[in-house]
Amino acid sequence: MEKIKISLPIIVEGRYDKSALAGFVDANIITTGGFSIFNDKEKQALIRRIAKDGIILLTDSDGGGKQIRKFLCGILPPDRIHNLYIPQITGKESRKRKASKSGTLGVEGMEKDVILRLLEPFTDGTNQQKSSKMITKVDFFTDKLTGWDNSSENRRILCHKCDLPEDMTPNALLEAMNLLYGYDEYKNLINEIFK
Repeated sequence: MEKIKISLPIIVEGRYDKSALAGFVDANIITTGGFSIFNDKEKQALIRRIAKDGIILLTDSDGGGKQIRKFLCGILPPDRIHNLYIPQITGKESRKRKASKSGTLGVEGMEKDVILRLLEPFTDGTNQQKSSKMITKVDFFTDKLTGWDNSSENRRILCHKCDLPEDMTPNALLEAMNLLYGYDEYKNLINEIFK
């Protein structure tokens, strides 16, 4: 199978994540070395440098992945980061004897089709998000995803429907929805779920 070409660098946690992606993605894939990124000044400097035109963050959806993502978001300009989120799927990677602490699959355990769907907005050579109208915080308020008593539960339902981690913050969910769906697709999802 021909590999998909992604010109933006992709940040993953470990070598097994990198190996899994390298099988079908032609991109500059950088590993954080897990939590070692917190103290590795050279790796941090490298990531800052290669992020000058944008960077894709693809970490696991467990607690460790969230900590690494948060750290990287703190050292990089926000307008250069494209956060992609894998769904929370119960299971264990085939190379491991037992499941992770969270009991969910990481990037290395994801089906290829899941990763390809996440990377789709970046495969056309321009690395631009979908060109349709953007989903905004006003849409989230109007659709009762923020600012209402049941907004947290509504976001959880939407995340579940979209195979996204169910505890995403409103801002993270907004970014993910704009990366994965056009405005009309988003509105159709809202109508399908909540109307």
